[in-house]
Order: sequence, then structure tokens, then C-alpha cells
Amino acid sequence: MSAFRLQFLLLLLTLTPLHPSSLPQPDTSEGKATIGSLILSSLERATVFLEEKLPDFNLDGVSGFRVLQVQLKGVQEVWAQDPLLQPLSQRAGRLSEKLVVLLRRSVSYLQLSSPIYLQEFQPIIQSGFWKLPHAWTHTNASMVYQKFPFQDPFSESDSDQCLVQLLGTRTNGSQPCRYSRFCRDFMTKTGYSGYYLSHQLLYFLFSRMLGCTKGLFSRAQDYIDLFCANMMDLNRRAEAVRYTHPIRDLFMENIMLCGLAGFADFYKLQWLEAILSWQKPLEGCFGIPGGESAPEGQGSKATENQQDFLKRVKRQEKQFPDGCSVHNTAVAVGALGGFLYVLME
Repeated sequence: MSAFRLQFLLLLLTLTPLHPSSLPQPDTSEGKATIGSLILSSLERATVFLEEKLPDFNLDGVSGFRVLQVQLKGVQEVWAQDPLLQPLSQRAGRLSEKLVVLLRRSVSYLQLSSPIYLQEFQPIIQSGFWKLPHAWTHTNASMVYQKFPFQDPFSESDSDQCLVQLLGTRTNGSQPCRYSRFCRDFMTKTGYSGYYLSHQLLYFLFSRMLGCTKGLFSRAQDYIDLFCANMMDLNRRAEAVRYTHPIRDLFMENIMLCGLAGFADFYKLQWLEAILSWQKPLEGCFGIPGGESAPEGQGSKATENQQDFLKRVKRQEKQFPDGCSVHNTAVAVGALGGFLYVLME
């Protein structure tokens, strides 16, 4: 075992959880196989949901499954070399191939439902955009903000404007890696949380995927380190309150994005176990828990505050009568695919 892999494994095993997991430790091929099989079963059910609801999926939902497809491809290639993991490698390969077909079909539906949005964000659902980390690190707790502002000034439209400018898809003559003074300030403000924070990270992740290195983006890693340190703090807080819905959506988005940024400490076994338990067994989706009530000591006002906090994130969010959520499902599969990918180490 290489020194890096040993260090990575020790990092996973020595983190002290608030709520210990009953899953086996991933320090043997047998443990990896057990965990990998559980994750793949969940992802297979989620992909059935995608297939059934494909005409109703928005681009944000499709992008989560594109991230998953890339993660599955990476897993398939590495696990094929281990005889004990070869059956899982084959399952991952079949699921990846199925997603390639579904993702290709999704474009025709998106052209009908949201042609302008598709034009602006199509790069993020195309093959080759998302790159997986090949080196791992962990967050620095000393970078956590001491306090957050009373009101989060996040604007979805402003965020979209900056992301589109970065992607270079606004007009035919646009070039990637460009940014305005407004976007520079908007995406580098410190002290904020929630979806403002995760979209700040998303902005610099996009810059990394595009290969932007000049100007503001020469400091991209500094901002990524800062934002993921604070996203880790938010996830620990979510765990402390037992993942009260609807904080689960942000919790899973943080894992997906910071995992893509290469932070191994987001892949905690107890967090994996929690996410797996949130999937609706019949539908295969993620969304509103059936029959869940507010935690003891928190009434309807707390739930209203949470809903007000979270409603800003879901660009064109699609929620079905059975409680299934496109955005919840997209970030869930992106997070679970990350757990699967990190098992390679």
C-alpha cells in the first residue's frame, strides 16, 4: 500500500463521528465490496427513477447524473483489476453505459422545456466537462467563519449570470474564463453560508474544470479551501440536528461539490449510511421524507424558516406529488457516486 493510500485510509478511520456507522470499514476488499454493493444498488434504483421521469428532469437534475456517470467510469476502470471487485466493476460499467444513453436523450427534452437555459449551461452536462480528483486532502477547521450574517443575500439570478459568463456561453462570441468586477466580488465575499456558499464553490469548481488560471482564478485553490472548510462546518451542524429536512439537500450538495474538489473528509461512513436511508425504496428518488415531523422543540416556525432558507437554491426545481425531488435526487447520486469513487483508495 502506498504512503498516500495509507494516509488516506487512516484519515477516514480516525475521524470521530457524532453518530457511529454500522457499515463495515473500507480497509479490505471485502469491506469495499459490501459498501460498494449497497451504493450501487441505491444508484441503480435512482437511475430507474431518472429513466421514468426523464421528460420532467431539468438541467440541474441531469447534471447530477452526468457527474455520477463520470464517477462510475472511474470506478469501473480501477475495480476491474481486483478479482473480488470485478463484479462491482461490471455493474458500474453497465450503469455508466445506461446513463450515457439517458443523458443523450435528455438533451431533446431540455431543448423543449428550457432552450435558453440549455444553451447557457449545456457544457456541464456534456461528456468531458467534469474531472475527478486524483489527489485528496482534508478541510482546515481554522478557516471556519466565526459568525454568519443575519440575512444571506444570495441571488440565484446573479449566480447564474456569473456562471454563464465564466462558461462563455452567453453569445456566440463569448469566451470562457471571463468575469466582471461584480462577479469577482459576488463570488469571493466571505462570511456567508447555505447555498450562497455552495455556489461560490461551484463557481471555482467550474473554473477548474475549464482550466482557468489567470487573474482571479490563480487563487482558485485558496477559495476552494476556504469554502469547503465552512461547508464541512455546516454539514457537521446538520449532523448534530439529525439532518432535519430540508437541510438534507444542502448537506448532500456540499458532499458532492467538496468531494469533487478533493476533500476526503466529506466521505464519512455515518454520512453515507444516512444518505442511503433517505432514498424512497419504491420510487428510487430522494425528496420529502414520508411522515416526518419537526424535531422535538421545533415547531412550524422553525420549519418555515428552513423552507425560506432553502427555497432559493433550486433553479427550476421539479418536485413530484409523491415527494420525489429532482434536485434532491441529483445531489444524492453525485454524493453517492463520490463515496463509490473514494473507495478506490
